Amino acid sequence: RERESGYNISVTCADEGVPSLYSSVTLSLQISDVNDNVPVFDKSSYEASVQENNTPGLSIFTVRARDADFNQNARVSYILEDSSINGVPVSSLVSVSADSGVIHAVRSFDYEQIKDFQFRVKAQDGGSPPLSSNVTVKITIQDQNDNAPQVLYPVQSGASVVAEIVPRSADVGYLVTKVVAVDVDSGQNAWLSYKLQKATDRALFEVGLQNGEIRTVRQVTDKDAVKQRLTVVVEDNGQPSRSATVNVNVAVADSFPEVLSEFTDFTHDKDYNDNLTFYLVLALAVVSFLFIVSIIAILSVKCYRWRRERMFYKSGANLPVIPYYPPLYADVGGTGTLQHVYNYEVCRTTDSRKNDLKYSRPCSESIINLDTSGTQTLTHAQRERLNLDDCENQVRIIL
Repeated sequence: RERESGYNISVTCADEGVPSLYSSVTLSLQISDVNDNVPVFDKSSYEASVQENNTPGLSIFTVRARDADFNQNARVSYILEDSSINGVPVSSLVSVSADSGVIHAVRSFDYEQIKDFQFRVKAQDGGSPPLSSNVTVKITIQDQNDNAPQVLYPVQSGASVVAEIVPRSADVGYLVTKVVAVDVDSGQNAWLSYKLQKATDRALFEVGLQNGEIRTVRQVTDKDAVKQRLTVVVEDNGQPSRSATVNVNVAVADSFPEVLSEFTDFTHDKDYNDNLTFYLVLALAVVSFLFIVSIIAILSVKCYRWRRERMFYKSGANLPVIPYYPPLYADVGGTGTLQHVYNYEVCRTTDSRKNDLKYSRPCSESIINLDTSGTQTLTHAQRERLNLDDCENQVRIIL
């Protein structure tokens, strides 16, 4: 079918008469398709480039595959095969459109982190079973001038002053120092040039345009100042150009004590010491204040507790003694008799406010006493008398 999708067949029927008569018919034959062809890409491999700092979702390029089959068997879909690049899934870098084969950037690329990567795209038709093929795609990241030069030497530090010493006997072309800088970009974006921006005496020093070497232009004389300050600008060759500045301190002297006297900044030390003294005094004042407040608070609590104890002690000595009467106890007419006939045991201690009471059975219960022989029963009057005696004996008060 891929060579000829159909045939037209003409059949002619003729008799043998004179003249011969005939008629003809045309038959149309269509060849049905079978999914016997795999998708084929236009190229065996693809390469594309994209500039760094791109916007996410940017369309990079398109891969295309064709299938020689027909209809559904020729419908191609594109799939990004799973892989990883430096431990990062390729799906987090790029994506591919299933219908059109357009490859998009998922995120913004950084040339300083990744310069190029490659992955595979699979083209699969819609037949049953489906047939597929794959192709390798390489993406190259193009550098942009997005990094300024970094000065490695001399090191810029605000805590101390570093100076290069030049003797007064130095000749023309004397190498004072060299400014060292790097640029993490690539190509012409990393080409650096050095220029002298400011100087205490511009006629005394010059800076090499390509190498950053600082040399003397003329002979050093006694009239030249000891303290020289140079400002060097380092520029790259990108578009637009980026730059960095560095300050270089130079001491024109023959002895170290002379250099030390010129570059010692007493004002800075004095300000630092004044600030330190102020903070120390402030901290001492705060600690002293908190200590005094704590002492006053402790003494106040002690005095408050002492006065409270004294108050309770004086009030406790004048409290009246309230006698305690057990339930169902009454003093009738001050005679000391009980309201009912009950049996109590009262235990009293030296503390008159505390006592223990023990309740016994009522004395009015009937008691039947037999004589030792067990043959005689007490009379009613004798039983009453015995009951009264028992009640009087059982009420005991222990002081």
